[in-house]
Amino acid sequence: MMKTDLRGIKGVEVSQGTALIADPIYHYIVMTDRIAGEETERDVIDNPWLQRLRRIFQLQSARWVFPSAEHTRFQHSLGTMHVAGVFSEQLYPSLYKIFKTELPSFDYTEELLRLAGLLHDIGHGPFCHFFDEQYLSRFKTNHEEIGQHIIQEKVAPILKSIRRSPHGPFKGSEVLDPEQIAFLIKKPIKREERKHPRWLIFLQQLFRGIFTFDNIDYVLRDAYMTGVSIGPIDWRRLLYYTVYQREGLVLDKRGLDALAMFLNARLYLYSNVYYHRTTRSIDLQLQEIFKETMEILCPFHPLDEIDRYLLLTDWFLMEKVLEWKRSSSAQEKRLGKRWAEVLSRKLKWSSVFEEKLTLREVEFGRPIFLTPE
Repeated sequence: MMKTDLRGIKGVEVSQGTALIADPIYHYIVMTDRIAGEETERDVIDNPWLQRLRRIFQLQSARWVFPSAEHTRFQHSLGTMHVAGVFSEQLYPSLYKIFKTELPSFDYTEELLRLAGLLHDIGHGPFCHFFDEQYLSRFKTNHEEIGQHIIQEKVAPILKSIRRSPHGPFKGSEVLDPEQIAFLIKKPIKREERKHPRWLIFLQQLFRGIFTFDNIDYVLRDAYMTGVSIGPIDWRRLLYYTVYQREGLVLDKRGLDALAMFLNARLYLYSNVYYHRTTRSIDLQLQEIFKETMEILCPFHPLDEIDRYLLLTDWFLMEKVLEWKRSSSAQEKRLGKRWAEVLSRKLKWSSVFEEKLTLREVEFGRPIFLTPE
């Protein structure tokens, strides 16, 4: 009798299609679990392209300064998915007031944001942003463009078969569009915006600006994993006072203190972790050898040979360069020796000068919110 009663409770039905991931930041992250005849978030998470992020560290150089900072892009991606889901619950009502029936169902919108959060870093290569700056720039591309390609060419079959969010099934004939997910993760380009509905352009604001799903998670996670004390971050208050109006995303003045708290924490991480003097010393040392190393390991445009890119991770790079110490190639032997110095923290640069950057300089002049056309 009890089993019959439980089956009639909607919450129990939903929980049967979900599972929990233990996480040190949010305690638990909900994901949709395997259901017969459907693909779910678990299938995306277990896909080789997502699992690859377990082998790419979140902090490219700072982990040699902060010994406990061994977390990866994989954990960060799960956390970003969680934050996206929480924001979707708060923002959907105000978004619906603007777009009415043009807007897909809540469950579709929630899942669209969650999957964009989960997949936003899927295009990263070894040493993350350092790889973008030092190597991908030669091809006039970046990890976001590569991520878009992976989403639309490699992960799309799974995405199109997803039929529910953690809160329930999509309405009617709604089918996830991988192109919409790919659009959300990349810096906006006007000509691309014309192809998409206006509600999707509004959603993209959540991935750009001064506080996003991405940077909320990395501020919380990087602080925790490095052991750096940044003070309280009331991101739930920030969320509560964030709404959509016809002009775009708006923060109520009652959320300004929470925003200031978040910005101060973020600035503290920049000055004490990301731009720590020893971190920058390691970056300079890497800069001398990274491009030449990648010309050997990745002598191809990633978009031309995307299957080879799957193997290109921090683990792969570090294993290869350590082998080079015994290489018959003079170039590889020289690079292997210099990599061994970095990996064993034999640093050659010392700090003799410091310059303070404003947050706007760090963000390259990026506004707090983007105004949709």
